[in-house]
Amino acid sequence: MTQPVNPSPTDFIRDIIDEGLRENKHEGRVATRFPPEPNGYIHIGHAKSVCLNFGIAAQYQGTCNLRLDDTDPLGESMEYVQSIIRDVRWLGFDWGDRLFYASDYFEKLYAFAVELIKTGNAYVCSLSADEMRESRGTFTEAGKESPYRDRSVQENLDLFTRMRQGEFADGAHTLRAKIDMASPNIVMRDPVLYRIKREPHYRTGDQWVIYPMYDFAHCLSDALEGITHSICTLEFENNRPLYDWIVEKLVEKNRPRQIEFARLNLSYTVLSKRRLIELVKKNYVQGWDDPRMPTVTGMRRRGYTPEAIRNFCAEIGVAKNDNLIDVSLLEHCVREDLNEKATRVMCVLHPLKVVIDNYPEGRTEHFEIQNHPQRPELGSRQVPFSRVLYIERDDFMEDPPKKYHRLGPGREVRLRNAYVIKYESMIKNEAGEVVELHCTYDPTTQNGPPADGRKVQGVIHWVSAQDAVTAEVRLYDRLFTIQDPGGEEEFLQHLNPGSLEILSTGYAEASLKDTVPGSQYQFERLGYFCVDLDTQPGKPVFNRVVALRDSWARIAGGK
Repeated sequence: MTQPVNPSPTDFIRDIIDEGLRENKHEGRVATRFPPEPNGYIHIGHAKSVCLNFGIAAQYQGTCNLRLDDTDPLGESMEYVQSIIRDVRWLGFDWGDRLFYASDYFEKLYAFAVELIKTGNAYVCSLSADEMRESRGTFTEAGKESPYRDRSVQENLDLFTRMRQGEFADGAHTLRAKIDMASPNIVMRDPVLYRIKREPHYRTGDQWVIYPMYDFAHCLSDALEGITHSICTLEFENNRPLYDWIVEKLVEKNRPRQIEFARLNLSYTVLSKRRLIELVKKNYVQGWDDPRMPTVTGMRRRGYTPEAIRNFCAEIGVAKNDNLIDVSLLEHCVREDLNEKATRVMCVLHPLKVVIDNYPEGRTEHFEIQNHPQRPELGSRQVPFSRVLYIERDDFMEDPPKKYHRLGPGREVRLRNAYVIKYESMIKNEAGEVVELHCTYDPTTQNGPPADGRKVQGVIHWVSAQDAVTAEVRLYDRLFTIQDPGGEEEFLQHLNPGSLEILSTGYAEASLKDTVPGSQYQFERLGYFCVDLDTQPGKPVFNRVVALRDSWARIAGGK
């Protein structure tokens, strides 16, 4: 079922739609589309467009198509198509039977091109790519007309037919629109509509050796599908006059309207598909689904939820001008969503052994612990407790400061949902490192405070050593160290060397032994974690989704 981005959002795009509805444009229809190119996996920036297009369709009881704009066979693949379909559906949206491909229209697009030739609005140009670039002019100088611009309609039709038949080499000819080489908008200076490209297409194979340019195919695909509002990002603003020119020349009625909005720019992140491909192909990350990647599939593997992503897209809204959104807002939305639904469990990442000297040897208790403090419907679980435990290494200090409320000489601390324990002694290794603590417990404190009324301020988590499950824990952090790596040409120089820390000696409570990939938990006091795809029976692997609070902004701000 299609999920609206927001019950009643408003922005300049919806204002345009409202005005059009009042004027009964498009017979009161609203039809949008999400049109990714299948040359990579979609990312959080695409998710914004997905939410916007499907959200508008839902709000106005319209339709939203999913269309793969596959006009450039180089780099396109069915792998990318399948990933896009899977990711859009995971985000919570449904296009019904309206899945389309630009390649569905190749024959119709060719016929449109022939019609432009017949009406004198297109010609076959034999300039090389370099010659065409030189003749295009600059922002201050007009371009020069091609010497082939005045070929006859018959000659153009003959050459274009032979281009399709594969008679010419790549780059020998192009089909160009005949517009205005003196236009102040360089895009309108006789742009290329078709080029020869001997690359097999992932859907049409070797059927075609000429392919339409994106600008030509996109607007006509919109028209063929009855799209009313072609919503795209600001980098296409200069291309809008070409969009309108092609539509006006070839479409008689119900012409789609292009509207641009600001693309998503996210701090500490790159969203250029070219740069994401570079990260993958040069093995700076472990694939498109690496949890450090801003791809939807990477965020899903990390443990982000579709609800959190939709809430984030609603929160940032739709703007006319580009700006940089702080990634901490996305993390906040993830944290808020997981806080409501994630089961609370205990896991020790940096274990320190604790022996409770006065606890009976061989004895095991089971405490019934609620899975969520505010949601009793999530049930409870049995957590074992025994004489030997593991706690976090930083929950003990040999010489603690006054405001340290955890374990140390002369100090007591409460074990979460269990007893109060008191430090007695320690054991160190030859290097002087503390490797084992000996403590005593107060058996009267399992269900309440000490009987003598003394106050115990600190509460720490723990796991029973004899029942603990060895877990691998992957601590993911931001992939880049600077706020705007996308603005840097040498962006790879700013990769964060600490973006992944793998802990192989974590200990999780017994209930997590047979957890399944995709399950999400709050590790008490540590953050939110998700079971990774690499998990095998009895050997869980956890990805840190997000910390309990945003510490990065404070740390980065202090630099």
